Amino acid sequence: MLSKTVYAVLSVCLLGAGLTSASASASVKPKSPVARASVPVGQDSLAEARLIQIYRLIGRSDTRAALDEAQRLVKDHPNFALAQLVYGDLLSSRTRPVTAFGDVPATQLKANAAALTSLRDESVARLKALKERPPEGYVPAEFVLLSRTSKHAIAVDAARSRLYLFENRASGLTLIDDYYISVGKLGVEKSTEGDQRTPLGVYFITSQLDPKTLKDFYGVGALPINYPNMLDIRRGKTGGGIWLHGTPPDQFSRPPLASDGCVVLANPDLQRIINTVAIRSTPVVIANQINWVPQNKANPQLDAFEARLNAWRKAKSSGNLAALNAFYASDFNNAGKTRGDWLPILAREVAQTRGRELQLKDLSLLHWRDKEETMVVTFGEVAVGQLTGTSKRQYWSRRAGQWTIIYEGTRL
Repeated sequence: MLSKTVYAVLSVCLLGAGLTSASASASVKPKSPVARASVPVGQDSLAEARLIQIYRLIGRSDTRAALDEAQRLVKDHPNFALAQLVYGDLLSSRTRPVTAFGDVPATQLKANAAALTSLRDESVARLKALKERPPEGYVPAEFVLLSRTSKHAIAVDAARSRLYLFENRASGLTLIDDYYISVGKLGVEKSTEGDQRTPLGVYFITSQLDPKTLKDFYGVGALPINYPNMLDIRRGKTGGGIWLHGTPPDQFSRPPLASDGCVVLANPDLQRIINTVAIRSTPVVIANQINWVPQNKANPQLDAFEARLNAWRKAKSSGNLAALNAFYASDFNNAGKTRGDWLPILAREVAQTRGRELQLKDLSLLHWRDKEETMVVTFGEVAVGQLTGTSKRQYWSRRAGQWTIIYEGTRL
């Protein structure tokens, strides 16, 4: 028999998440309190929902149905190790008492202890994320303002081993799906090459790598991000090659802490993202823990920052170089160019506008707060009367209550 205490933690999590409804179906992804778009998903992307349904059935002591569901799941996904473990427990429970999650014989336990611990960690992470759902109408605080040119946005919550995928609609950001992920073996806060940590910050997808050019280790493909970004470079961080990528053919998913710094998803989940997002315009916020805030609530940071940004725009439009220069930090740097080096570049840009007012098109504002407070600003700088302009990205730092520019350049 399957001991009632074996999956107690699972049952508690499911109850807390509102996931024990007898009417729930394994063919329907668990609903969250967050408003979601109705989007078609492939059968592969329902693997996690099917696993949760098995946990539900166990929680209701319906082990016969749970065994049937588990058998179908492992048949469809023989490389889903966590599902195999649960299936094994259910099979064992038919002939002997099962007293622990992953109740393998003692002769196998010592040799497989690390793998078993990893699978337990994965199970807990999946359930924790499903229990601790973001409140309805809330979005990550980092997404202050997104241009309509950014059709989607991604937020990674490392502590919950979860990636959230948003669609940017006229009504605001809409959560369309979320996925279990793995991060660096040694956690987050990447700072040096080879430290096996995942970086934290505001990034953008820079390209899409053809799976034909990649080793099987990376699964169905990879989406590189722009680590190190300009703030990372200022802080002396090193390394590179940080991707969102998939898993090898023999692995459906990996433990929560398993990569060399990349964000790793199951192949069906990554394929969904690849099919959905655009390169260069999709922001990827990676945080240790996402701070969820009401989307429609007035944002004082936005008001204060936009006033400062508009003052910069007016100063540049007027051609007042002295006033314009005051917006740039004394430690401004662009590839070795100091504020003094940057002033002649600004002078040339001002001369080219010929006194015409500048407009900031397709403005996006992404806020990052750690030991400093930073705003990552992307826009098209277009003079009145012109149809096109220059795509720019700025990094502003808030110092002594005042926003100042620490980096400015063309959008990367």
